[in-house]
Amino acid sequence: MSLAVIHTRAVCGIEAVPVSVEVHLGGGLPALSVVGLPETAVKESKDRVRAALLNAGFEFPARRITVNLAPADLPKHGGRFDLPIAIGILAASGQLPSDALQRYEFVGELALSGDVRTVGGVLPTAIAAAKAGHGLVVPEGNAAEASLAQGDQVYPVSHIMQVCHHFNDVEKLAMLPPSSGATSSLAPSPALDMADVKGQYVAKRALEIAAAGNHNLLMTGPPGTGKSMLASRLAGILPPMRLGEALESAAIRSVSGQSVDARSFLQRPFRAPHHTASGVALVGGGSTPRPGEISLAHNGVLFLDELPEFSRHVLDVLREPLENGHITISRATRQADFPARFLLLAARNPCPCGHYGDDGRECRCSPGMISRYQARVSGPLLDRMDLHVSVPRLALSEMQAWKEQGESSAVIQQRVVAARQRQLDRAGKANAHLNGKDLEQHCQLTPSDLQYFEAVIERLQLSMRAYARTLKTARTIADLDEAGQIDRKHMLEALSYRESGGE
Repeated sequence: MSLAVIHTRAVCGIEAVPVSVEVHLGGGLPALSVVGLPETAVKESKDRVRAALLNAGFEFPARRITVNLAPADLPKHGGRFDLPIAIGILAASGQLPSDALQRYEFVGELALSGDVRTVGGVLPTAIAAAKAGHGLVVPEGNAAEASLAQGDQVYPVSHIMQVCHHFNDVEKLAMLPPSSGATSSLAPSPALDMADVKGQYVAKRALEIAAAGNHNLLMTGPPGTGKSMLASRLAGILPPMRLGEALESAAIRSVSGQSVDARSFLQRPFRAPHHTASGVALVGGGSTPRPGEISLAHNGVLFLDELPEFSRHVLDVLREPLENGHITISRATRQADFPARFLLLAARNPCPCGHYGDDGRECRCSPGMISRYQARVSGPLLDRMDLHVSVPRLALSEMQAWKEQGESSAVIQQRVVAARQRQLDRAGKANAHLNGKDLEQHCQLTPSDLQYFEAVIERLQLSMRAYARTLKTARTIADLDEAGQIDRKHMLEALSYRESGGE
């Protein structure tokens, strides 16, 4: 047989697109050409494949070999096509039975010795292969990641000879069972506990509300008051991820080249980029589009410390994904769409020196300096922060007098999980993601409360976006209170987070 077709996949965004590796052995001078819009790393595979087959003891056909990667208009990049190309050459030359190969997909980079090396983006490939009902042959180093897809036909290999022995019925490959980490009902307990935070009851209450309804939160306060300490503990009180959410978040890490650990599979992501991060680092990009920090924080927390120190144009790129929950990256030859539904948690000082409004130390900044510093964060971005909270300095006497251990993250998480479940049962999503029709249905107020609420909104000169977000926050507070209806006390607490810590 001079023609063989091998199945593999290319990663586009976080999707694994089917690719057929068509290998034809024809007449003419011996040569190997790869067509189908291959990039440099794919073109170089012909030299790796030739050396790997020869060093593994196979016969390399002395014929004109044409490898077509279909569809031809889809760019192919990386070394993941080495193994399927090599298998295709062996099948086309009769060294492997081609019929049995049709029920499998192959991915892996080849070393010159024939060893199979790890590649990125294996998890989306494994998910797609499982849905298609195909077995998946992957590098041994990617086996644990592939097993998270819940497929029961993952075959790890360390050398191309193992693949050949399997299909020639010499020695069968062992299937890898689905990862037990993916079937765990709860994520491991976080190492950072909210009980370690002394005082700051208002801020901790705001974090609980933010976690319950997935609301964005801005903390303002002098240096050293515990803003970063509080932020690092938010992920520990969020509800554990559902399996679908965990797979989606893990797929993003996979295509970005990061390892996926089954032990922390259901823990919410927590990303804290430095304030020198560029717009591309935050939203993603590159000639081959890769996910940025906002996508890596999908289903988790994006923490921006020292918010005014970020470039203003970098911060403004957050506005669209905050509303839409995804980011589209367009390049001349391709376009990729990455999910980006995250909880935005930000912290800032009130002024350049950090002590404006601080009872403990005198502020050295002029009104103009304070105004310019606060103006570094645009009004539209601040408008998308559901909760604004002050984190004041604690007096030394308060610190020394505070002896009892506060509530642990586990206790707070129980309330958060219960409140989030009410939201899912009622609307199928967190309160922060309710749309206009949902607000009318699930956030109804009595006529007197509605009149009062609108009067306060008018006095505070809040936008219609802020009006809707405050109403969603009140709905979350009511859920934490196990109340079916939003009462005035819930509204007042929600409004207090619009007035405190603000501009």
